[in-house]
Amino acid sequence: MAKDILVLGIESSCDETAAAVVKNGRQVLSNIISSQIVIHRQYGGVVPEIASRKHIEHILPVIDEALKQSHTTLEDIDAVAVTYGPGLVGALLVGLSAAKALAWAAAKPLLGVNHLEGHVFANFVNDATLEPPFLALVVSGGHTALLQVTGYNSFKLLGQTRDDAAGEAFDKIARVMGLPYPGGPEIEKLALQGNPQAVAFPRAMLADEPYAFSFSGMKSAVINYLHNEQQKGITVNFADVAASFQEAVTDVLVQKAIYALQTTGLKTVVLAGGVSANKVLQDKLAQAAAKAGAHLVHPTPILCTDNAVMIACRGYFMFQDGERSSWSLNADPALRFQ
Repeated sequence: MAKDILVLGIESSCDETAAAVVKNGRQVLSNIISSQIVIHRQYGGVVPEIASRKHIEHILPVIDEALKQSHTTLEDIDAVAVTYGPGLVGALLVGLSAAKALAWAAAKPLLGVNHLEGHVFANFVNDATLEPPFLALVVSGGHTALLQVTGYNSFKLLGQTRDDAAGEAFDKIARVMGLPYPGGPEIEKLALQGNPQAVAFPRAMLADEPYAFSFSGMKSAVINYLHNEQQKGITVNFADVAASFQEAVTDVLVQKAIYALQTTGLKTVVLAGGVSANKVLQDKLAQAAAKAGAHLVHPTPILCTDNAVMIACRGYFMFQDGERSSWSLNADPALRFQ
């Protein structure tokens, strides 16, 4: 019988300090997250310096709690996996420094994990039958991309956003409408009261790059609509605007994903990233995938946002493939899909 592999995951790329212990890449033994949302909400977004300071305060207690809840010690752990990019450089360095110190002290392998790949791997925890190949639609505050996952450690980038990420557009529109940070869940909540067909916002389909995305034009169109209506003295129905904007964004995401399924011949599509928690996106993509003869896998809400479970899961498959990171590993705030 093969030995169980325990991986300690550490995540600190933005405004969540997280640690988790995962067994054999799919069984979650602990999942601890210290969120800074309440702190940053008063500023309308994440303040990098504050985020870094809070990570310093919380990183060791969060790791201690993850080990405690998993009923393991550092000696039981087989490898330490940590996000090294992309993200806020100061925030990344906190988690990376802690991971290096623990791995060095306990003589454990260090595994530097790409945060974006981590989001994709959260789906392996949710679906015990999931295995490559499959299509991944990564939708977050900083990134929007389509990936062809050909193996547990091999990926092909099909296309990504040319400008704003979908989650970034959600946050910016929410801020213009006076909604609190983070904007995505607030837009989704408000949209429940609105008509998604009320305003015909543009959809950039980019015929020359069918796998690529662009949301800056749509974002500008929404902002211009709000300003023009207000200048005319017309009372804006914010629920209709939220619903119409959400409809436009999800239309683009779903159409691009279905096109990628059809052209690659893949039969499974997974959602990844913070925006994957959006129920409208989940429902529309599930229905469209079924019509195309495919099926959708998406994480539970707690694994959609930043967490260390996904980092530990990705680290497990790297560990099994013989990958190890150097002690000179540094934070890479602009890291992309490899």
